[in-house]
Amino acid sequence: MFMLSKPLKIFFSGIGGSGMSAIACFMADRGHTVVGSDRAFDQNPSHTFYRGLTSKGITIVPQDGTGMDQSFDFAVFSTAVEPDRPEFIKAKSMGIPVKTRPEYLSEIVREFRTIAVAGTSGKSTTSGMLAFFMERLGLKPNFIGGGRVKQFRTDTNPGNSISGDSDWLVIEACESDGTVVNYKPLHSVLLNLALDHHSVAETAGMFEALMGNTAGKVILNADDLHLAEMNTTGSITFSLVAPSDYRATDVLYGPLESAFSVQGIRFSLSLPGRYNLHNALSCIAVLSEMGVPLEEVAGVAHEFRGIERRFDILLDDGKRLVIDDYAHNPHKISSLMEAMKTIRERICYIFQPHGFGPTRMMKNGYIEAFTEYLRDSDHLILLPIFYAGGTAARDISSHDLADGIRTGGKSVEVVERREIILKRVREWEAYVVLGARDETLSDLARDIAYELTKSE
Repeated sequence: MFMLSKPLKIFFSGIGGSGMSAIACFMADRGHTVVGSDRAFDQNPSHTFYRGLTSKGITIVPQDGTGMDQSFDFAVFSTAVEPDRPEFIKAKSMGIPVKTRPEYLSEIVREFRTIAVAGTSGKSTTSGMLAFFMERLGLKPNFIGGGRVKQFRTDTNPGNSISGDSDWLVIEACESDGTVVNYKPLHSVLLNLALDHHSVAETAGMFEALMGNTAGKVILNADDLHLAEMNTTGSITFSLVAPSDYRATDVLYGPLESAFSVQGIRFSLSLPGRYNLHNALSCIAVLSEMGVPLEEVAGVAHEFRGIERRFDILLDDGKRLVIDDYAHNPHKISSLMEAMKTIRERICYIFQPHGFGPTRMMKNGYIEAFTEYLRDSDHLILLPIFYAGGTAARDISSHDLADGIRTGGKSVEVVERREIILKRVREWEAYVVLGARDETLSDLARDIAYELTKSE
């Protein structure tokens, strides 16, 4: 198990990020001393993650270099922390070894029987779902994810990691910074391949490298057209449509759940939509290939309640509905909106694009997704592009997206201030708030739910 000869003292710069906090909490749970900083905490000391981390015994310091000294064994930096930041400069000047988050995660991966979950959509839900199934099945897994599993969350655990007694480790293997090619897992899962942080061709090359680095089995979605174009010889496959090793049959979609069969065994899933069914099938395939009987997996599958900010229902009283979701690339948005079509006839979507670079790259994909899935009865509100700092060129805005979507004949507007939405909240009874990176989007969704139920 991953416990070095002596307890370590580790500094995490950018500890508030989902990937960073998961590793930091994992190491703290394994007996190491963890100190961290984040500009989001400097700006908002009441940040939800701040309270969760400190309650675990993690020390939070300002992100100005004052918390860094030579007592640290090494420092782990988020890829969002620029090299000219004071902590980075101070660590270098003191000779403290510096690692990026992906570099350190790849070191941890090598110490376990690791299952790496990759794909441009669904990684957080699937890795969390797999870890949850494994825990319920008595496999005592370790887990380092990106999303917060609702049933893992406690006062001292944000929900994006667990430390188990086995040598199994489930990780979310993100391709965003290109370092997924450095992971050397026992098994890998490839959920899908679409435009997100990189072009489809670039991401395909990364996934092929991950497959080549996988010592055991590769579990792959046979329904995904882009994955089908890769050399996937020898993979174990799952699907809803294409022939595969683990194909779902007799599928029944409910508004907020689904049921299906795999190899004659009946499953139920307490999550909606075709995309969540693909996520579940990948977990079923992994566990079956590990030797777990399908009947046992079916016995726990319905218990999984999902990931925070992944189809998170904040209000559902039969009349009014408010959902908070992390969907932020065209594929995720399309999958979410496809599922919503079976739930409500008239929906107001509120989307905040994240980052000027990603918005610039995915502009056409955003326009195509919303143009295809917005119905005449739906409406889209675009918030200004989320900016977390840095040197990105601000040469695109939400108005550019709105112009393209409006040209496609859809109802869309840009709203600069969120309080305007709250003043108009009773124009709609169903809201879906979506977007990545900005934790305050959940606050907006909760405020909408509150305003809808106020003064009843």
